[in-house]
Amino acid sequence: MSGRARRRRTTSTRNTPRAPRRRLLATLLLATLALGCSDAGTERPPNVVVFLTDDQGYGDVASYGASDIPTPSFDRLAAEGMRLTSFYSAPTCTPSRAMLLTGSYGQRVEAPAAYYPWSNDGMSPDEITIAEMLRARGYATGLVGKWHLGHRPPFLPTRQGFDEYFGIPYSNDMGRVNPLDLDIYPDLPLMEGEAVVETEPDQSQLVRRYTERAQDFIARHAEQPFFLEIAHAMAHWPIAASAGFRGVSQRGLYGDVIAELDWSMGRILDTLAAHGIDDRTLVLFVSDNGPWLVFGNHAGSAGPLREGKSTSFEGGVRVPAIVRWPGHVPAGTTSSAVLGLADVLPTIARITGAQLPSDRTLDGRDAWPVLSGADEAAFADRVWLVHRVGGLEAVRRGRWKLHLPHPYDTIVEPGVDGAIGRDARLQIGLALFDLESDLGETRDVAAGHPEVVAELLQIAEASRGDLGDVLTGRTGRGVRPAGLYEPDAAPAAAAAVRP
Repeated sequence: MSGRARRRRTTSTRNTPRAPRRRLLATLLLATLALGCSDAGTERPPNVVVFLTDDQGYGDVASYGASDIPTPSFDRLAAEGMRLTSFYSAPTCTPSRAMLLTGSYGQRVEAPAAYYPWSNDGMSPDEITIAEMLRARGYATGLVGKWHLGHRPPFLPTRQGFDEYFGIPYSNDMGRVNPLDLDIYPDLPLMEGEAVVETEPDQSQLVRRYTERAQDFIARHAEQPFFLEIAHAMAHWPIAASAGFRGVSQRGLYGDVIAELDWSMGRILDTLAAHGIDDRTLVLFVSDNGPWLVFGNHAGSAGPLREGKSTSFEGGVRVPAIVRWPGHVPAGTTSSAVLGLADVLPTIARITGAQLPSDRTLDGRDAWPVLSGADEAAFADRVWLVHRVGGLEAVRRGRWKLHLPHPYDTIVEPGVDGAIGRDARLQIGLALFDLESDLGETRDVAAGHPEVVAELLQIAEASRGDLGDVLTGRTGRGVRPAGLYEPDAAPAAAAAVRP
């Protein structure tokens, strides 16, 4: 019997069982609907480019307040598009990437925390990704860079809707370059499609190599609609910049890395222009979570926000995000609407004419009324949930953010030059913050607003019944199980990357 992916059994109760062939039927349905929309008179839908960086903080872009790192390309994007100042990710890599591609919280698709090289689980093949949704619409689909949604064969990008894939299957510290855990990590694989083509690639060259691959993809598909995700490994520790970018910033090696990422964005914009398709391409720049502060000067800045990566404070989950689509997204604008990675899929469905999955719950909303400048108030009362490693830790609605009791790590002594620092485990109780007047989450105003606390607690309780919560021992009835790989006869591609 060959290795296979199966649905993981859970104790969740579900209203209706899912048929074994549901994913196939859903894909066929999407394809049928797409064919019905693609007659000769239909205007070509826009291309979509998602430029995703890793661990880049809210304070690591000039238009978000950075004064010591040159980011002319990100700033150009903001000048020609819309800067989003209340855009949310998840606290860590895997749930953010699941959220981006499925339109659902990582908690809902049972991807609450990062996968490791020894993990046998991954995002379920039953999920419908942006890539699958757009491929059914006739798009070419490509992923360059970091995946981190399962590296076993059934979970690879090529099984999740991407025609092409070139990159690393998980984080860049999960290899021999990691000085902390050399005895547990395998060689870091670089993959082409489903094959390992290189191990322990020179990480100082990854930004350049990914950029060149992305440019090549754009050139080859300039005459048809395409979806391209460029998921850089940087600025996730351990960081590295190529020779031409070392010493260009005032923030040491980390600043140099951001400058090279900015260069990459510039090259992508230039390539779109060179092929005459920049005005028919929506570009989204976003980070997957906040900075990994324990690495000190080899980590980014959260700017005015509290804490960083792996926490539910604003510094961990509020990230820089800019959208540009000339002639459609108003240039030089800013929105403070509460948006997030889960909104990307439904918004892309709207602008491309793709069919949204109708057989499952999505947590994202179509954000086009905000992005087009038509209706900023459409998201005025938006609720955003913050989960971390299976626990519901915070609820935001409008100006208010309620932290539910949970532990968190804070930095006691930052690391220096790549060495890890020291953190301490603390506990926050029930606390309410007014983010309009207290962006740094420093003043608990729960006692003065009991009615707001009660309303947000009610939302939290409803969420626990739907999505579960390990902090209160709840199992969610609306959770869709992850895939679990049974490697009883693993193919060579999987064997090459397992520890």
